[in-house]
Amino acid sequence: MKLGIYVHIPFCKSKCHYCDFLSYSKMDLAKEYVDALIKEIKMYSKSFKNTNIQSVFFGGGTPTVLPSYLIEKLYSCIENNFTLSEDCEWTIEANPDTLTSEQVQLFKKYSITRVSLGLQAVQDYHLKNIGRIHSFSQWENAIWLLKSNGITNINTDLMFGLPNQTLNEWEESLNKVIKYDIPHISAYSLTLEGNTRFVNLYEKGELKLIDEILDRQMYTMAKDILGSYNHYEISNWAKQGQECKHNLLYWEQEQYIGAGLGASGYLNSFRYTNTRNLKDYIKNMDRQIALIQEEKEHITLRMQQEEFIFLGLRMLSGIDINKFKKIFNIEIYDIFGNQIDRWIKQGGIRNNNNKLVLTYLEFVCVFFV
Repeated sequence: MKLGIYVHIPFCKSKCHYCDFLSYSKMDLAKEYVDALIKEIKMYSKSFKNTNIQSVFFGGGTPTVLPSYLIEKLYSCIENNFTLSEDCEWTIEANPDTLTSEQVQLFKKYSITRVSLGLQAVQDYHLKNIGRIHSFSQWENAIWLLKSNGITNINTDLMFGLPNQTLNEWEESLNKVIKYDIPHISAYSLTLEGNTRFVNLYEKGELKLIDEILDRQMYTMAKDILGSYNHYEISNWAKQGQECKHNLLYWEQEQYIGAGLGASGYLNSFRYTNTRNLKDYIKNMDRQIALIQEEKEHITLRMQQEEFIFLGLRMLSGIDINKFKKIFNIEIYDIFGNQIDRWIKQGGIRNNNNKLVLTYLEFVCVFFV
């Protein structure tokens, strides 16, 4: 059994204009939140203490906005209450303006193996326009800080389709980042979601997005410039052997604990999501896990089979026909044969050594759906 742990830290210095993730800029309840989070983590450890943990992922928000002593409490809690596999991937998200030398020393102390460093663009005016509060030079300094301390397994997030962004600017972002020998790059198209500043501006007619054709050209450009990387998932490129283990757990339908405010988990065929109310989370965590879980859904066998299809199509390796039979004890064609035959005839997918793989054109279309 593979098992991962996701830990949500819902605090940021400020909210980016496009960000719909659950986060708060006020830190007054940070200590109380971490105390409640530790209680939740310990509750899960009672059921999974002897299960080898394949990955731990601290996301947010911005985890590195926490004071170092609170980060250390969380590290120590997980290390002391779970069995981490020898090759456990331990990731923490960081922003260039919040990463400190003291935190990097903590990473080394607790064997944090991977840092995901937000960037989005290399042009400072684009960073300012999307609400980022750091410069490209601060990102460069953060990369130097990590590498000089022996932390080389780094992901950087980039974003295309920004307001007024040109194809040349996107090319510049890609080329500058790869010069730093970054082993993992995530590239996402700007999407307007939730109650964000960009959504509000767009609804008022005060924000103009680039057209879809240019957006697709940018995606194609990423594929070309990052050609030496393994393009293993729609939005993710990695050097060989440095694919994100934690995200692969999601895409391969493995189980994971979701701990913290608004976190989602998938355990024993149930998917759950915690409350998004910070004060409720802190208050109810003193009582029992059931009180902080806002949603809980049983993922039926049919739903699992359908998700196997959809998630498989996100991966460049495609849908593994033999693996489907091994997991579900039935041939994939016995359930989805008509749909698969239709997709093949339409040229959307092809059978490549018993793996159903999207054609490139269809892959680009899926990215923009």
